[in-house]
Amino acid sequence: MENPKSDFSQWYNEIIELAELTDKRYPIKGMNVWMPYGFSLMRNIDETIRRRFYQDEFKEVMFPALISREMFEVEFEHIKGFEKELYWITKGGKESLEDDLAMRPTSEAAIYPMFKLWIRDHADLPMRIFQIVQVWRYETKHTRPFIRSRDIHFIECHTAHETFEDAESQMEIYRREWKEFTDALCIPYMEVERPEWDKFPGAMYTRAFDTVIPSGRTLQIGTIHQYGQNFSKNYDVKFADEKGEAQFVHQTTFGISERLVADIISIHGDNKGLILPPSVAPYQVVIVSIPGKEETVESFALDVKKNLETMGIRVILDSRNNYTPGYKYNYWEMKGVPLRIEIGEREVKENKVTVATRTGKKKEPLPVADLNKINDLLDSVSEELMSRSNNILKDALEGKVLGDIEDAVRTPILCYDEACARKMEEKLSLFMMGHIMNIGKEGKCEVCGKDGRTSLFSRPY
Repeated sequence: MENPKSDFSQWYNEIIELAELTDKRYPIKGMNVWMPYGFSLMRNIDETIRRRFYQDEFKEVMFPALISREMFEVEFEHIKGFEKELYWITKGGKESLEDDLAMRPTSEAAIYPMFKLWIRDHADLPMRIFQIVQVWRYETKHTRPFIRSRDIHFIECHTAHETFEDAESQMEIYRREWKEFTDALCIPYMEVERPEWDKFPGAMYTRAFDTVIPSGRTLQIGTIHQYGQNFSKNYDVKFADEKGEAQFVHQTTFGISERLVADIISIHGDNKGLILPPSVAPYQVVIVSIPGKEETVESFALDVKKNLETMGIRVILDSRNNYTPGYKYNYWEMKGVPLRIEIGEREVKENKVTVATRTGKKKEPLPVADLNKINDLLDSVSEELMSRSNNILKDALEGKVLGDIEDAVRTPILCYDEACARKMEEKLSLFMMGHIMNIGKEGKCEVCGKDGRTSLFSRPY
């Protein structure tokens, strides 16, 4: 790699191209092509999340991408939050459409008219659905793959409940699920309650999951929203309670995007390239065969590959003879494969392999009879990645500069008054992201002296 990670912007752009995660040359700004390696990573993330949702009794659906103007404009203040980002379709062939159609920026307007039809009685509740789809937003700021795109890979949950208390319980389920997702990706995060003036349009409150990447900026990688009855009253989503009386449902949502890929790249990568968490890496192990005079190396390597596949490990064999072993080592390190196995004539003779983890500095011999220890080595990679990423977050919250000094996060105590927030934003030249929930503390507002809590000020992507 030509650019060190300390030059984060250039490093990020270089690695997503070298690792063939995405191709930015698609001739529409902000819309990129998922390459096979990048899409395999995203698909593995999807499956990790999908399995958890199934266990929590969500049902998977797939809604149309188009929303009519009439459907969308039901959404009261919600439309104000998205009206500048909508893509509108006004013609079918050469004819003007009777009703303009919008590409979904999110799916409330598509889903809730159907909730009105599906939910009739309290026995239909709770209703929990999710979908993994594309959403489209006309992003006018500087676009960046996986971080700020116009064509976004999106995972969204929508639920409906009898009572506000049931909906609040669902919010706790989201928080537990999110912890499990991010543990699998070795990513620490801050749970931040967005200020009233920056919550999701139409929500009672919004909690976001933010990370700090080595540039010093924050990246929002997930959000949960408590809607109360705000949307159900506008879409007339009612149910008959046990007394037969009509009641509006209480609703929640959970949104996750391809920014998870950006965070994995940014937090775990180094000057050699990507480092991918074993749980979602397209290949958890790469076998590099080193040909010699004997012809047994290749068959030995194939046997090792089959043994690992039997163990459920995702593995690839690189037997390209037109590249040196050193070139192949560097290539797969750049691609972020968690563990490398080297096999040459010496390994064949001694019935062993040589292993090296992406996070380690040493190579170690491993008898073929002990190949089951590969899982332990993969676990050690996950543990190392989590330790490193926790230190990145810890340093950021302690005021240790990760990147540009102007991008360093600040965590003053602040009340809930927008006027105080604006004054602090002006003082710090940073934006208020909200009040930190999981690691924040209470105290007196540093502007007005009222009761407050730890707040996050940063320069977000």
